[in-house]
Amino acid sequence: MTNQTKIIAFHLPQFHSFPENDEWWGNGFTEWTNVRKAKPLFAGHNQPRIPLNDNYYNMLDYKTRKWQAELAKKYGIDGFCYYHYWFNGKLLMEKPLEALLLEKDIDISFCLCWANEPWTRAWDGKASAVLMPQHYGDEPEWEKHLNYLMQFFKDERYIKIDNAPMYILYRSNSIPRCNEMVKYWEKLCKEQGFSGIHIVEELNGFQNEPVCNDSKAVLEFQPTCAEKQKGRFRWQIDKLKSWMHTKTKGYTSGVYTIDFESVWKRIINMPVPGYAGKKAYLGGFVGWDNSPRKRKAGIFTGNTPEIFRKYLTLLLKKAKANDSEYIFLNAWNEWGEGAYLEPDTTNKYAYLEAVIKSK
Repeated sequence: MTNQTKIIAFHLPQFHSFPENDEWWGNGFTEWTNVRKAKPLFAGHNQPRIPLNDNYYNMLDYKTRKWQAELAKKYGIDGFCYYHYWFNGKLLMEKPLEALLLEKDIDISFCLCWANEPWTRAWDGKASAVLMPQHYGDEPEWEKHLNYLMQFFKDERYIKIDNAPMYILYRSNSIPRCNEMVKYWEKLCKEQGFSGIHIVEELNGFQNEPVCNDSKAVLEFQPTCAEKQKGRFRWQIDKLKSWMHTKTKGYTSGVYTIDFESVWKRIINMPVPGYAGKKAYLGGFVGWDNSPRKRKAGIFTGNTPEIFRKYLTLLLKKAKANDSEYIFLNAWNEWGEGAYLEPDTTNKYAYLEAVIKSK
């Protein structure tokens, strides 16, 4: 099927150590730490997930960034949406992205998503213990943030809509003066020669609708967008969940399982988000199992590359029918949440092959 809709995969950079994680979680901690120590919680539970050829890569390695970009393009991924971590001037996990700016031979389109939430100890059940607070400030802080982002926006590989760099807000409803901030950024971007800034608000487990008047688009982040829909649709999803309790390391935690295909059916049948003047970018997901990260986990069962291909094909048709220019997939490498396209020992390249075949 010929389809102009582009597929963008969310990309997590936390596959390298840095001082803050060493302090908070132990020396040498990376995303692989939780992935390696995962245990199956019930018969047939696919844990731990093991990368193909034991490729426990380091995102600080140029060869890793090059390999990811080439693999993505080979299998029909049109770009990455890298998570960006900014805490009122404090940066975390910025080194791989900053290195990418100098590596012009790495041919991959990309944009940034500001993961604007405070960091807590939620991974070990202490969500109230804040490790890195999130403050938003006023114009001086907004300008400092945009000045940092400008080096990425000016990169020729950065995704732009009508000469406006695309920038995604993970939790726009957490930003007290979101409208004023976006207007200010729009002004500053125009001063730098852009037509403005293409702000995209996520619809996810934290918000069901946009809150910023001047955002240009909304984005379905799946599967949490489908899970957290209001009214009858959410009730249908909740009804599909099967809860259990598991005891690990002396504590009891709630875990639910839900059928992968059932959620995908609902994603396909969901109405396309419609807000005056805003584009809608649809979302899909590869899988979901965040038990390596959290005590209270959600585990999607029954997912296979064949089922994923079937529904990604339908999602592309839905996007084309509704003039949606982008589909955002969760995710390229969320190994700790069971949402990844990268090859593993169980499925090898099958999920990547499903992407290219769906197009």
